[in-house]
Amino acid sequence: RIAALRDAVEVLALLAGLPPVAVLRPPPGGGGAATVTGPRGPSGSRVLDRVRALLAKAESTTFPAEAEAFTGKAQELIARHSLERALVESTAAHPDQPGGVRISTDAPYAGAKALLVQEVAAANRCESVWSDDLGFATVLGFPADLEAVELLHTSLLVQATAAMLRGRRERRGGGRRTKAYDEAFLHAFALRIGERLRAATDAADRQATQDAGADRLLPVLAARSGAVRERMDTLFPGVTRARLTVRDAEGWQSGTSAADRASLAGSAPPSRPLPGRR
Repeated sequence: RIAALRDAVEVLALLAGLPPVAVLRPPPGGGGAATVTGPRGPSGSRVLDRVRALLAKAESTTFPAEAEAFTGKAQELIARHSLERALVESTAAHPDQPGGVRISTDAPYAGAKALLVQEVAAANRCESVWSDDLGFATVLGFPADLEAVELLHTSLLVQATAAMLRGRRERRGGGRRTKAYDEAFLHAFALRIGERLRAATDAADRQATQDAGADRLLPVLAARSGAVRERMDTLFPGVTRARLTVRDAEGWQSGTSAADRASLAGSAPPSRPLPGRR
């Protein structure tokens, strides 16, 4: 009996010390509607099929500029699809509501992986919060945007890892692995890819604004952005910011070139905050 009581106390102490986890949807049997729904209708499936095909081509090519072109086209399709969904949902009787997904950021290079999640999320009108103590990032947004983030992040992580391994082989000293080089490479890759994705989204926004009219589209986007931000403030009221440090200039330059070799010759690493969690 004494041993059982001791074990029970140890379990309770362990549970009490675990960090809190935001509830993204009601647990089974808890009642209420789930906050995340999948794409509705055949149009979404066709668009996502085309996106998957483009990303598969980006992953299979060994030419960075070609991978950039495929990934940029995929983001363009995603952005247009998101805008179409936003306009449709704005007049729906039961519109989509912001939800969330969790994306693993396990070691090694967890911070760099979280940065990639953040950049992809920002380009697709989502918010990202990294729970470094739990090993994942939570992405909040509308259903179609969340699915886009998951698709793009998975593909870009594959591309970044392959490019990093090629960069090791090409660097001075052969394929010797160093943590500082790898981290700097992945940080630079994530930031430059984020710039390219946002550029594709901005281009789609400008075209959609011309087609649908600013008076119709901009209020819808503003309302959706506010809803996502409100959801984030509700689930993560104690969000803080952490800074990632780049310690290898060669890794930074190689990662930047891998993300956009066709148009970028190199740059100094900026100081970029990464959302974290208290």
